Amino acid sequence: MLLLNYLGKIGPKTPLMAAATFSVGWNTFACSESLEKPLNWLLFNYYLTTCLQSSVNKHRHMFVKQVDMDHVMKAKSIREFDKRFTSVMFGYRTIDDYYTDASPNHRLKSVGIPVLCLNSVDDVFSPSHAIPIETAKQNPNVALVLTSYGGHIGFLEGIWPRQSTYMDRVFKQFVQAMVEHGHELSNI
Repeated sequence: MLLLNYLGKIGPKTPLMAAATFSVGWNTFACSESLEKPLNWLLFNYYLTTCLQSSVNKHRHMFVKQVDMDHVMKAKSIREFDKRFTSVMFGYRTIDDYYTDASPNHRLKSVGIPVLCLNSVDDVFSPSHAIPIETAKQNPNVALVLTSYGGHIGFLEGIWPRQSTYMDRVFKQFVQAMVEHGHELSNI
């Protein structure tokens, strides 16, 4: 998300030749909504929220002037944590302002270098209805690859996956193509 937001803000002026992203949360509102569904909340959201709380609680003394840490520690979801901690720490007026700014879907049209985006339509962290397929089609720099299965950064293959994953192979092919043919793309 950070990389795509950066690329969308800077356009072709980046010193990067190309970029790749995997399992991007394209729309933070949709991501939060998906993670708040009962099963997803139980399997992922609550655990990740407690991990975030644990991380900031270790350095609690550094945040007490900016946020109500007792209120942060009572968050029961990532959205509540973001509302009470993340958006405040980064100076956003509201959580909606933070989530809008964090969502790379509306910056995809401005990406000015070749970028590979691999997502799975069964990723609970990035629901398929929020993947900006039409926007990606309009930008010749964007290769949006969607798989039916793969979850969130999974992309495992075979009955006993032990070797490289689909994600590894696609990334390797993309890097190889950029090294061998990247100069051709800059002349287009």
